Amino acid sequence: MSKYINTIYISNKISTKNKNIMNTEKNVATQLLKCKAVKLQPENPFTWASGWKSPIYCDNRRTLSYPALRSIITEYLIANIRLRFGEFDVIASVATGAIPQGAIVSDCLEKPFCYIRPEPKGHGLGNQIEGVLEPGQRVVIIEDLISTGGSSLKAIKAVRDAGAEVVGMIAIFTYGFQKAISAFEEANVALVTLSDYETLVKVAIKNGYIKPNQLELLNEWRLSPDTWGK
Repeated sequence: MSKYINTIYISNKISTKNKNIMNTEKNVATQLLKCKAVKLQPENPFTWASGWKSPIYCDNRRTLSYPALRSIITEYLIANIRLRFGEFDVIASVATGAIPQGAIVSDCLEKPFCYIRPEPKGHGLGNQIEGVLEPGQRVVIIEDLISTGGSSLKAIKAVRDAGAEVVGMIAIFTYGFQKAISAFEEANVALVTLSDYETLVKVAIKNGYIKPNQLELLNEWRLSPDTWGK
């Protein structure tokens, strides 16, 4: 059975300051749109680290500038970690986007923290994992966004190569590409996300962030994201 878990939330088991929050997926998507973390730029497509072209970009770093939103996301991350991953020793973040959120979560949970570079550092100590990570420790990895899954899987490999165990990964947002889903299944890593592309689009249409002609373009991109715009 697949260990990919798309957005888990159990309202009667989560403690949050905002009692009006009843749906993680929709709420996080709404807040991402409100803080302008989501950019539509079909005339000048974004280029992802994977080389894919995209008319849409989700920049979760913007959430860090809004204390109330930052706190809500922190609470959701913590609640989902407790629900899904059980006992663990260390919180690790994928550099660079997830470092601040991971540090906040680890502080709230009173757990050690480290972060993982895409590659070993080219000078100094040459570390890929910054901080203390001991062989045999159980690690929850925090990521800000899942697209193709490439950078996330590199981080997972780095932790395993260090002799530690990856309990699971949790991310704020995923595009939900089958390529990423398959990659996590093959790596045997449980992935939990707070929100996803399909929910984001539904919320955006309902609230007027996306126009009908833009939806058509997004659907075209969604059908073949690896070749779109090339």
